[in-house]
Amino acid sequence: MTLLNDCSGKVALITGAATGIGRSCAQKLAEAGASVIASDIDAEGLQKTVALITEAGGTARACEQDVADESVWQNIIADIKAQEGALHVLVNNAGIAIGASILEMSLDDWRRQSAINLDGVFLGCKHAIPLMAESGAGSIINISSIAGLRGAAGLAGYCATKGGVRLLSKSVASECAAAELPIRCNSVHPGIIDTDIWGREIAGIAANNPEMMAEGGNRIDINLVAAGVPGGKAGHPDDIANGVVYLASDASSYVNGSELVIDYAMTAR
Repeated sequence: MTLLNDCSGKVALITGAATGIGRSCAQKLAEAGASVIASDIDAEGLQKTVALITEAGGTARACEQDVADESVWQNIIADIKAQEGALHVLVNNAGIAIGASILEMSLDDWRRQSAINLDGVFLGCKHAIPLMAESGAGSIINISSIAGLRGAAGLAGYCATKGGVRLLSKSVASECAAAELPIRCNSVHPGIIDTDIWGREIAGIAANNPEMMAEGGNRIDINLVAAGVPGGKAGHPDDIANGVVYLASDASSYVNGSELVIDYAMTAR
């Protein structure tokens, strides 16, 4: 019987693993038995992620990565082939959120967000698939958002990238299936998740809405944002990571080209 969370013997690469959802995905995959390669541009955060995993008895190593740089992707995949000898799971999680009106967003910000959120996912799929095919089978899990399912005022650029991730995932799944490659590709769509992203780039959405900011803080008040969720319930990174582990495991072997929405019914209405 296949266990829901069994990833024993699998090698998994998780981008954006220094904090938040990425760190939780790395930890949960390691707990499920995977050998983890955690990547990010944040070297200090990466080392903490790896330490948390190894202290808990898991296997992990860190790899600094700018996901928008194709040469870095090529080097990382080659390094995984040399060190681990295989790749079975890719979690394309790295991303940023820039809140701005379509009338005010600069072209530089549009391109920077697209390079990380969409180009990075494209490059990950492109360069991971050959090694996954050599490894016998693979599961690509692309982290999108509920912003990839519906539009949001002040987040046009972000929605464009996350909607692109959704359809890119479906296309990759179809292409691999048509080529008879044993590689699945699905997208995950988090709802309102309490992570540090609310205190970084996305805080720009509150520039003209100071009432959204937490008292005495430099981040959006997650409780105000979560008011749009049934019951006012914000999620946690582990809620997303648990779904990622399922998609990484053989328990989801017939799930391909789909989207897993984890938003506590926020988009069900």
